[in-house]
Amino acid sequence: MPANPAPGTPQAPARSPLAVARAVAADIKIAHSVFALPFALLAVFLTRTEADTAWRLAAKLALVVACMVCARTWAMLVNRLADRRFDAANPRTARRALPGGRLTPRQGVGAALVAAIAFVVCAGAFGPVFGNWWPAVLAAPVLGWIALYSFTKRFTALCHLFLGGALAASPVCAAVAINPGALSETPALWLLAAMVLCWVAGFDIIYALQDLEFDRSAGLSSIPAALGPRRAAWVSRALHVGAGAFLIGAWRADPRLGLVFGAAAGATITLLITEHVVLVRKGLAGLDLAFFTLNGIVSCLLGAAGIVDLVV
Repeated sequence: MPANPAPGTPQAPARSPLAVARAVAADIKIAHSVFALPFALLAVFLTRTEADTAWRLAAKLALVVACMVCARTWAMLVNRLADRRFDAANPRTARRALPGGRLTPRQGVGAALVAAIAFVVCAGAFGPVFGNWWPAVLAAPVLGWIALYSFTKRFTALCHLFLGGALAASPVCAAVAINPGALSETPALWLLAAMVLCWVAGFDIIYALQDLEFDRSAGLSSIPAALGPRRAAWVSRALHVGAGAFLIGAWRADPRLGLVFGAAAGATITLLITEHVVLVRKGLAGLDLAFFTLNGIVSCLLGAAGIVDLVV
């Protein structure tokens, strides 16, 4: 097999639409949609109505999944485009598609616009198909909100909270698409969103530890760059304590979330503790396990457990 090119080595850009799509999918890691998607699916079942027959619910689920994938693709491409100069200078990110040359900025912009248009179309479909026009009305503001994170490192160390807020929008937006009236009737929904905000912000701080020195040298803001690794780790732990508290609150707030979700909440808190133990013992060498594996398990576990309680 050919060796990976060294950082900064230009590569031939993708030429066909299929090659562009493959480069985009590999670069933004479509599989990482797993962090937010289970919470959106859980929100669908939390807020469904008696009018949602099996067919209607299946169609709504399909649209929610499509919206989630398109929205994340848009947000990640905006992030890659906004940060391409920094990514090129950072050895950790220099092999990404834009700084590495596999995608041109024009191709990146085109792919982002396709994702945004697809999101608007999927969100807008709730209007003529289900008589709910709120997703169409809110589509553009949602795209703006989830793209904002990409620019926050330029002016605030609280950028991690903006990322958490972007992912926390997923259960709220899904609820708006399924049953807007449930926003005022389902406190567990808001507690879940608060849990996602704290959980994501906490693990994004952990992830940012690996770029601490680069962020400082480039003038970028982050909690690790502002406070140093030790204090940043404590901020992450505090956020995850908050995430655990909001999760227990969500469980207690809705009687439909029973023993299965309660057990999953307990397991989630255990996994968050494990995440921090791994980082204490292994440092950045344990980042892949702590950031990707354990957090992916958290989202899937909670989403599946909640759906089981709501369906069975």
